[in-house]
Amino acid sequence: MLINKTVSGFVEELASNSPAPGGGSAAALAGSLGAALSIMVCNFTEGKPKFSSVQDEISEIKQKGLALKNDLMDYIDGDTDSFVEVMKAYKLPKETDAEKTLRSEKIQEATIQATLLPLKVAESCVEVLKLSLRVLTIGNPNTACDAAVSGVTAYAGFQGAIFNVKINLSSINDETFLKSIKGKIVSLQEDADKLNQLILVKAKEVVG
Repeated sequence: MLINKTVSGFVEELASNSPAPGGGSAAALAGSLGAALSIMVCNFTEGKPKFSSVQDEISEIKQKGLALKNDLMDYIDGDTDSFVEVMKAYKLPKETDAEKTLRSEKIQEATIQATLLPLKVAESCVEVLKLSLRVLTIGNPNTACDAAVSGVTAYAGFQGAIFNVKINLSSINDETFLKSIKGKIVSLQEDADKLNQLILVKAKEVVG
């Protein structure tokens, strides 16, 4: 499993001539790093008398961050697994009409799943962005830089995930599915861009 590799091992795997892992797994990793940094800020804020007024919210943010971190870590391998399933579908036999029909159906099924997973990554990254902005606003100012990096890292993960969603759309025939996904992309992009800008403005105020 990719998640069990060392940092250097994972980076070398990305740099290899293997098509997977690729950008989708890297996007999920970026999102998980963003979540982890928000959790870090919570840990440096939690239990501190100076921040007594925000303890309940910080505790809630920490729990949300832990769940998001774990989900995004699962998506690192999930993205690679979904790509492998697409490749398997393309390798199915296509000699007879029945085989061609089955192959086409399996390709569509696998491609849809390979689209839904990075969409989940993108959705999770938007949630991480919300946490990043909040901990940058109310968290221990000594960790403001970490909160800012949480935000920009999550935004990078979001953008990477959206690229991985879009690349699959031209291979999908289901118009209803396509319309739904395209609508979600627009909505998520608007949310992510707004949160990213707010984080950058806040970071400039707090970090400099």
